[in-house]
Amino acid sequence: MRRNNGTLNAQLSRVISECGHTDSIVVADAGLPIPASVERIDLAYRAGAPAFLDVLDTVLAEFVLEKAVVSSEMVESSPDMLNAIRQRLDRADVEIELVPHTEFKRRTHVARAVVRSGEFTPYSNVLLFSGVPF
Repeated sequence: MRRNNGTLNAQLSRVISECGHTDSIVVADAGLPIPASVERIDLAYRAGAPAFLDVLDTVLAEFVLEKAVVSSEMVESSPDMLNAIRQRLDRADVEIELVPHTEFKRRTHVARAVVRSGEFTPYSNVLLFSGVPF
């Protein structure tokens, strides 16, 4: 058994470990369409749980982050969530690229996995690109 110093979800732990430089993972709200060709890690168990930011924090604790992308619709629809994401990514010295939601959804087709939260805040999705730890 693993010590509680990282994610306990075996599927999520595996996907993070398998990511190489420039691979991507999506941390998603409950409503983002997930392409059939992309692995789904469904953590949602009811509306609002787990919260998007809890899932994002868990992934960021183990993921070497190089780049992040969010939907530009967050600026007007979910500014508080966008600010919370920015605060977390500022700590990693990573800027956020804003793209239209249709483009965001198109980019999810090449992700290694989509990690689905129970979040109901509109456009609460982030595409995280892996860096290297050296």
